[in-house]
Amino acid sequence: MGVFLAPMAGVTDLPFRILAREYGADLGVSEMVSAQALLYDNQRTFKMLTIDPRERPVAIQLFGHDPLVMAQAARIVWEHVGPEMIDLNFGCPTPKIVKNGDGSALLRNPKLLGDIAKATVEAVPIPVTAKIRIGWDAENINCLEVARRLEENGVYWITVHGRTREQFYGGKADWEWIARIKEASRIPIVGNGDVFSQADAQGLIEQTKCDHIAIGRGAQGNPWIFSQIKAWLNEGILIPEPTVEERIELAIRHLHMKVEYSGEHTGIREMRPHLAWYLKGIPYSSETRCLINTTTTLKEMEQLLKELL
Repeated sequence: MGVFLAPMAGVTDLPFRILAREYGADLGVSEMVSAQALLYDNQRTFKMLTIDPRERPVAIQLFGHDPLVMAQAARIVWEHVGPEMIDLNFGCPTPKIVKNGDGSALLRNPKLLGDIAKATVEAVPIPVTAKIRIGWDAENINCLEVARRLEENGVYWITVHGRTREQFYGGKADWEWIARIKEASRIPIVGNGDVFSQADAQGLIEQTKCDHIAIGRGAQGNPWIFSQIKAWLNEGILIPEPTVEERIELAIRHLHMKVEYSGEHTGIREMRPHLAWYLKGIPYSSETRCLINTTTTLKEMEQLLKELL
């Protein structure tokens, strides 16, 4: 039973993946990378492929809607950084992704989705996985057909987020559909959606019989969740929540890693939501969370955080 870090745009960059692995994640998945941008030799996109030895095994997630482009991009990724896996994004609900026919838009075209999987599988010598949602909306839940096509075309495993595209991240994940896919499939199924605690993880596994679980929003500002869940599942041990000091200290370390990776200007800006997640629920931190949004230097940001200790 693997406990994985699910891919999240703007979240699962290199520093975050390193921390997730350090705190127990068995696999990390990158932010989604544009296949088309790789073919255009976009240097900002190539930076997203950076892999650190400390985070392996790792999967690079690609998005796109052209089988040939996706296959070529997968080959570029394999030759450039040699990840352990390539993951195909068929689940992103963001309007700017969907309007181009990418992400969850492909759930409405299972044949094309299958063609993309087939072309990518044939292009690289490493496992190709896929992440899907259960359907476009409540009236168009077609995850069983989608999963069947992915399996037929050689996908190694399927991660299923138990929501439709229409739900985005609202409402409640429908784990029953994950259970149905698991029952119908011969390849591993990774359950995803609404796992924020050890109890959630156990509930997902018991209801769906999934082979692995992937944690997305539950890991935001909370990489401890991986070791907590693994200790509970493997040993029945309940690891307590991190102390305020532990949370602040890790937030500062993450901040330094991010600035080193992205530069001070970009790193500070992109760390703001991460820091808000680390500080969530900490007494007297509301003023600090407000100040974070206007702080522009590493020194000032670190001082703000240290004042909460």
